[in-house]
Amino acid sequence: MTALVRDREVRTLLVVDAANVIGSRPTGWWRDRPGAARAFTAQLRAAVRSGALADAMIVVLEGQSRRGADEGTTDGVEVVHAPGEGDDTIAAVAAEHCGCTVVTADRALADRARAVGADVVGPTWLLERLDDTDDTPR
Repeated sequence: MTALVRDREVRTLLVVDAANVIGSRPTGWWRDRPGAARAFTAQLRAAVRSGALADAMIVVLEGQSRRGADEGTTDGVEVVHAPGEGDDTIAAVAAEHCGCTVVTADRALADRARAVGADVVGPTWLLERLDDTDDTPR
């Protein structure tokens, strides 16, 4: 399964920089980082179940956000806890999964991901797809 991004394919496996994507919107996430991570992973799982997103996804959580979702795979979304810097874990995951797509707006991380053969899309790409499947009131 693939999704189109401006006339190019996004490869099936998505590797999501959760801190970067969650932090791209001023939703008050900073007041409850675990809660924001919990809600975000639930949104991702719902989007995978509905078919709106690829059925293989790795979400990397760092810092306090790790308390928001247990490590493991549910509904096609694998949660990975970064033991240190999230960027290091994301770069390592991208290197292990040649040809994946990393979701981040972090330029340094994007460069690292591209260096190991990953494509990169910004948070807006993912958030638009989540918005299309999310029916919770804002």
